[in-house]
Amino acid sequence: MAVTENYLDYVIDLLDEAGPVEARRMFGGAGLYLNGLFFGLIADDALYFKVDESNRGDYEKAGMDPFSPLGTYSMGYYRVPVGVMEDSRKLKEWAQKSLSVAARKGAAAKKKKKTKKA
Repeated sequence: MAVTENYLDYVIDLLDEAGPVEARRMFGGAGLYLNGLFFGLIADDALYFKVDESNRGDYEKAGMDPFSPLGTYSMGYYRVPVGVMEDSRKLKEWAQKSLSVAARKGAAAKKKKKTKKA
């Protein structure tokens, strides 16, 4: 799951229009955060964005595969198509959709946590 410094810098530059993206190294890859939301990751010099039922179809329509680090299960992230990465308007749009997914999942997790405490 390695990520090279050059690729990480490249992706951060590409995502500049979406806002001040922060990368945090993890397990040889990198997690991508904006406004505290974990919305993407980089593994093996490939960019993946967070998905749910609201945006998964975009990735499937483009023929993209889910992130499956061990090949046995997939996580809620799909590889971003090269064509999207090459179009700054589309990349910002796809990043914003993934940020919305991250916000919804974060809100649901907080709600679930409050319910367990009660």
